[in-house]
Amino acid sequence: MATVLNAAWEDRATAPPPASRLPAGRLLAFSAIALPVTAAQMPLNVYLPAIFAQHYGVPLAVLGTIFLIEKIWGAIADPIIGSLSDRTRSRFGRRRSWIAAGGILFGLSGLLLFFPLAGVTPLYLGLVLFAFYLGWSMIQIPFLAWSGEISGDYNERTRIATYQVVVGSASLLLVLVLPTIVDQIRPGDGPLKLGVMGGLLLITLVPSLILTLRAFPEPPLPARDVPRLPFGQTVRLVGGNPLLMRILASDFAVTLGQNIRGTLFVFFVSSYMGLPHWASGLFLLQFVFGITAGPIWMRIGYRLGKHRTAVLGELVQVAINLGLLLVVPGQLGLLIALTVAQGFAQGSGNLMLRSMVADVADQHRLDTGEDRTALFFSVFSISMKAAMAAAVGVALPLVAWLGFDPTSAENTPEALRGLLLVFALGPAIAHLVSAALVHGFPLDAAAHAEIRKSLDQRDAAPAALND
Repeated sequence: MATVLNAAWEDRATAPPPASRLPAGRLLAFSAIALPVTAAQMPLNVYLPAIFAQHYGVPLAVLGTIFLIEKIWGAIADPIIGSLSDRTRSRFGRRRSWIAAGGILFGLSGLLLFFPLAGVTPLYLGLVLFAFYLGWSMIQIPFLAWSGEISGDYNERTRIATYQVVVGSASLLLVLVLPTIVDQIRPGDGPLKLGVMGGLLLITLVPSLILTLRAFPEPPLPARDVPRLPFGQTVRLVGGNPLLMRILASDFAVTLGQNIRGTLFVFFVSSYMGLPHWASGLFLLQFVFGITAGPIWMRIGYRLGKHRTAVLGELVQVAINLGLLLVVPGQLGLLIALTVAQGFAQGSGNLMLRSMVADVADQHRLDTGEDRTALFFSVFSISMKAAMAAAVGVALPLVAWLGFDPTSAENTPEALRGLLLVFALGPAIAHLVSAALVHGFPLDAAAHAEIRKSLDQRDAAPAALND
């Protein structure tokens, strides 16, 4: 966990001006909620379906249907929560009130999900997941919007996002390690594995909520109420913003590439490399080095600007994935080197693109007078979720069409070659598309400074009239 504190140290030569810098300790406190929220991702996507099928007798077909419906529900909930949070006017704050309420729902439903009562029926699982995803959205979307509001500085927003990425990466690392330890102590004990992962989530939830909610004050409520928009107008508002659409498309491509690699990683190491006992270790190695990646890319972002750093990070990942074409079965050295490099490179695009959403929201507020920050972050969340689903839907059928069979002890050389090509070229192409989409992005530091200057002048005008 000491590496988490890396985010608290920045090179003074590349940092924003001191007057605009937020205290490192408060940023860590604000980012604390990323620990339990991110800790839920790995169990939901990797462990829960298998455990509920093997130990609680829920049929696979039913499980697949339930998780598909719940993921669709999560995607629907995000923009609803985003719009409602933007329109909330409460003395507790329009972000705090949603995060606190979402934390209660997230915790109670998490207790029922990770520590199920005697017997798990499809109805029980469906209702619990419905509440869990709703609570998750009630925390995540207002939190991301608030992250873009605690500072209007172009570079400081990258720093804020970096703290959250580092805390989230550390959380994922813990969730990867804990099931491995359980497997060594009590092999095959699914309920214990479920309880350990749920325990991490629940133990960290309350202190994380307190730290996040107390870290910073919310900015003043907008002088003008945000009008409610029908669904069709909301879609047109989002689709009609070309800068936001470029960010969403670029992030979709980034996440698609990352998840094609993640989906096929175990198959590649086990079947193509012939080293199944190395699969978990290499996956863990990538995450270990990934924790230190955020602060590195943050400093590069100070130098080059967000969109140029995103392009650089994506091109680095293109080179790394193309390097996989040179990996020879059974020879581990090059694969280890590329895995470490991938760890350092991962998240570069996601980090910059997340920070850029708040900048685009500022421009929208200047143009229209309406603050739609949470709505913009909610559709950013949808693009990530859609890419995660698309990666599985593209990668697995494609390698199967090329002849690869994960259940076979002896795949043909052609099938293994097909696995290699999808594993290497799929992410490489996706990262190249992501770089192309944000190349030449017009909203750089200078343009954003002008937007913030105009916003600050306009926001100060009503206050001057009231004095």
